[in-house]
Amino acid sequence: MENYASENELCVSLAFFTFHFPFFTSFSLFPLIKCNHMSVKESGIIGHQFQLKELLRDIEDENIAHAYLFSGPRHLGKMTIAKWFAFKLLSLNVPEEKIGDLKMKFDKLIHPDLMVLDSLWIEDDFEDWNEIAKTSNIPQQHRAKNKAKTDTISIDDVRAIQKRLYETGTGKYKCCLVRSSERMQDEAANAFLKILEEPPPGVVFIMTVQEETSLLLTVVSRTRLVKFGRIPRQELVPLLENKSEDDIEFILHLSDGAPGTVISLRDNPDALRKERLLHSNAVSFWQSGSLLERLNILNVLHKKDEQSQKFLKHLSLALREQNTRPDHSAVSALTRLAGDLGTNAHRQLFAQRFALETYGMKHEA
Repeated sequence: MENYASENELCVSLAFFTFHFPFFTSFSLFPLIKCNHMSVKESGIIGHQFQLKELLRDIEDENIAHAYLFSGPRHLGKMTIAKWFAFKLLSLNVPEEKIGDLKMKFDKLIHPDLMVLDSLWIEDDFEDWNEIAKTSNIPQQHRAKNKAKTDTISIDDVRAIQKRLYETGTGKYKCCLVRSSERMQDEAANAFLKILEEPPPGVVFIMTVQEETSLLLTVVSRTRLVKFGRIPRQELVPLLENKSEDDIEFILHLSDGAPGTVISLRDNPDALRKERLLHSNAVSFWQSGSLLERLNILNVLHKKDEQSQKFLKHLSLALREQNTRPDHSAVSALTRLAGDLGTNAHRQLFAQRFALETYGMKHEA
């Protein structure tokens, strides 16, 4: 396994539900690089200049790996960079006058040398084929036939990828992008491993993952690992130039160095309002002297969904805001709660225990 170490590799790894959410540094150490019809600046990518430079160097040195693994927390722009890199590869040796047509087909996911598995068909949750087609072009009719109910990549999804790998290409490379590859079931991961062990000529796989440890070690070992860190606040501020100072501070605080979160909250006032409400409830939890009120606030954790995950993060952020020094007992209780809720068993009991523990700490203080 080859490994590109980013300039912030020595930073302590971010634990999503722990007390500290330090910003990792990703300084712009390198000048703007232009190559193959699109500059780094024109790509719209925020930060990650080190990683972009290394990927461009692979192209310039004709040292393209058959598989890349982009690893890092959510919303850093890993998939954006995966598409940027794929476009670079597909545009190699393409005449300037044909780049516009290539770009149009690439953006619409109809280029014959581009395969993307991103959004998945899920029964009663995500069944709109038009929406799915905006991010994925791997056939998924088998998911509807099998009534797939979860956002996991099955062996049938891997087989659908495999069928497309051997289609006739139009250029030097074909690119296969897989978002959140940790979604692979064990059977699917083993099937994908076999593909990586004997990759078709000219195919470049680009996968994203939050933590490479969530994948089979044998899969990781057959990729070139590219790690991504969080973006410094000063690089994100220009994205919020039309927002109020209060909104800017809140969004930067919540985004924790993830440009995808910044852009999402900037462009969606309703989402921003909901995040503010969650944060207000989290602050109220730590400040409340009423056990009943604390229990009621934690009702959001009883169901395993995106809201409960977001609220855990707000609890952590609010805890940091409440104390100039870390309250290690509260930090430990919150970390334990996050781990317990990850098992999806007895969620209500875990929330009640957490309320009792932290309520006792407040009265002992």
